[in-house]
Amino acid sequence: MQPIYLKAKARTKPNGARSAERLTIGLVAGLFICTAMAGPHPVRAQATALQPHPCPPPLGDRPADESLLPAWREALAERRRLDWPGLCRHRDANAALQAAAVDVVFIGDSITEFWSGAAPELFTGAIVNRGIGAQTSPQMLVRFHADVIALRPRAVHIMAGTNDLAGNTGPSRPEDFKNNIRAMTEIAQANGVTVIIGAIPPAAAFPWRPTFQPAGDIEALNGWLRDYAGTKGALFVDYHAAMSDPAGAMRPELTDDGVHPDADGYGVMTPLAISAIRAAIPGWTASRP
Repeated sequence: MQPIYLKAKARTKPNGARSAERLTIGLVAGLFICTAMAGPHPVRAQATALQPHPCPPPLGDRPADESLLPAWREALAERRRLDWPGLCRHRDANAALQAAAVDVVFIGDSITEFWSGAAPELFTGAIVNRGIGAQTSPQMLVRFHADVIALRPRAVHIMAGTNDLAGNTGPSRPEDFKNNIRAMTEIAQANGVTVIIGAIPPAAAFPWRPTFQPAGDIEALNGWLRDYAGTKGALFVDYHAAMSDPAGAMRPELTDDGVHPDADGYGVMTPLAISAIRAAIPGWTASRP
């Protein structure tokens, strides 16, 4: 009934009112046509032309000279402020791989990053390392597309949690960590990438947070990771069981600081990772599938 009401009201308007109404409609229509012909708004056009901010300069390894540490830490803090998720860290290396065939991407924190130095024979050609020291799972999630999906790998090895528990990027609940693992897994599987989830390696304490005793929390999160991998059809690699002592610490012969594996520690992890890759990619070998 409403359209009939409006039509009836229009008929009762005086001639002058109807003329004014027609004039208004014509002006609005003309303004709309002129705006459409003029093209995009200049402010919007300018926004699309903005150039990305440059990446911060590369940061060298932690200096052995203690006197150089304050300046190095300051540079590290500035780099994290300018590039919190670490999107710049592997950008050039990713660009160089755009035409290459990638089998597996390892994404993680320093435990993953340092793996290349301990087992260079693993990270050759079709297996690439995208670990960044001190990172937490939310940072990995932000860079997951750039450092993993864009490389079109057949599988991804995700290992995170140590720095979430340490609070490296602020307060983090177990559910926050789980949500980030869920998100990375779902993104990978939606893109046809097989997921390998690595257990959080054992640790009884963190040198940078000495009063915190994480062994129980690590064990609890690893239980969830194992169960979650099973429900999602992902593979789970239990590095924790292979490297921990009865108290949940990393066995002393496998580490120098209680958190990061040494050469022997990576010697335990590498065969486990290779077995997981072979299960994820039938027919795969360490040289090439």
